[in-house]
Amino acid sequence: MTRQNSGLSRRGFLGVSAGAGLYTALPQTVRAEAGVVEYRLTAVPGRARLISPEFPETDLWTFSGIVPGPLLRLKQGARLRVLIENRLSEATTVHWHGIRLPNNMDGVPHLTQAPIEPGQRFTYEFDVPDAGTYWYHPHLRSFEQVDRGLAGPLIVDEREPIRVDRDIVWTLDDWRLNKQAQITNDFGHPHDMSHAGRIGNTVTINGVVPETFAVRAGERIRLRLINVANARAFSLKFEGHKPTIVALDGQPVTPHPAPGGRVTLGAAMRADIVLDAEGKPGESFQIVDDYYSEGAYRLVRLNYSDERPLRESPLDAPLALAPNTMPEPDIENAEKHFITLEGGMMGSLKNAMMDGRKVDLRAMMHNGKAWTINGVVATGHVMEPMLTLKLGHTYILDMRNHTRFAHPMHFHGHAFRVIARNGLPNTHREWLDTVLLERSEGAEVAFVADNPGDWMFHCHILEHQMGGMMGIIRVV
Repeated sequence: MTRQNSGLSRRGFLGVSAGAGLYTALPQTVRAEAGVVEYRLTAVPGRARLISPEFPETDLWTFSGIVPGPLLRLKQGARLRVLIENRLSEATTVHWHGIRLPNNMDGVPHLTQAPIEPGQRFTYEFDVPDAGTYWYHPHLRSFEQVDRGLAGPLIVDEREPIRVDRDIVWTLDDWRLNKQAQITNDFGHPHDMSHAGRIGNTVTINGVVPETFAVRAGERIRLRLINVANARAFSLKFEGHKPTIVALDGQPVTPHPAPGGRVTLGAAMRADIVLDAEGKPGESFQIVDDYYSEGAYRLVRLNYSDERPLRESPLDAPLALAPNTMPEPDIENAEKHFITLEGGMMGSLKNAMMDGRKVDLRAMMHNGKAWTINGVVATGHVMEPMLTLKLGHTYILDMRNHTRFAHPMHFHGHAFRVIARNGLPNTHREWLDTVLLERSEGAEVAFVADNPGDWMFHCHILEHQMGGMMGIIRVV
């Protein structure tokens, strides 16, 4: 298989004019009764105009005909019921990323449920204990299904939200498009799998390539950023503004300025920021993504309307969110486990265990694999657990990235405190469900194993997961 040349420059697409507005898409039906919020979603092929009218619409896979999928929204503590119908030509599932839910609702094929075959339906139903910004996506052939468009936002509102003028969701995604604005068919390419993953040439906000986002002087915006890209990381610099981070991966954090003025999100990660529009009427400012040093570009431009400022000074209201319901880990009595990430091109991995036998990297690549966790290559969703933890006990995972590439490591069914990075105490000790380990970095995370079941632990660069960087953590 040869790697296709898309013929499109990412920068060229990013110059196309479109608006980045409120997220207003709704699923087919919405019903609330006795504390249950119900939605109906259909996984179905569709088309959408991701870029300018001079290009054709793009063929996509969608939830209920739109990309990203419908915004699902409910209050903290409510019960969510989602009826899924599969009208695709292949099986699928839905994983509710970041939600601490029962194991049989986690959406992992064969491990927690049978796949939803074409023409079949499945109902997910669970209580949602924590407020925050989450998202949903398939976990079957996710390296292709997510990249074709199957992803959507899920917002759980606090019982007492912080005061803002607007609450905005930006679902960030990227696409690898050819000259006809169609998604290239080189999914799972060995180069992507063994390097940085499938990084596209076209970046969208809420399914369109934006040019501007309208703001009014003096307003306060809560901006919920969700990175649903297969592999791309974002590092957003808000020119002329000082974003305050109030939540990460949906979990409240002590409000603080974005480190270095940038909001960085690995694949699958989220950040809630508060943005005070302190510019003047008629002014314009760039939001620049410069995570990749040789590929900086303007994501969107903040354009101030000519209206009179909503207020002359920033809103005087607290920014701290109420804590969620995770049990606090008992660090002093925690049991520590070491997790080593190895593999990929330009790494030092010599051999690994795959399907019970020792193989070298060449044999791994021949079988579409290149990555390991603790020396083991995952070849499916069902495997012997890498760790077996006791229900209610505190654990520390000491993760070390011994590869030449970044890895956003995601743990299903739990959230964890990041207590240290590279051997140094972590300033904000934030709760996350996905922690970004840059090249050669380490992190220590602590959590209470309070959710029984077999849970996936994997890199959320979806080509890396496909390529073997996955394990199972059992809680009993």
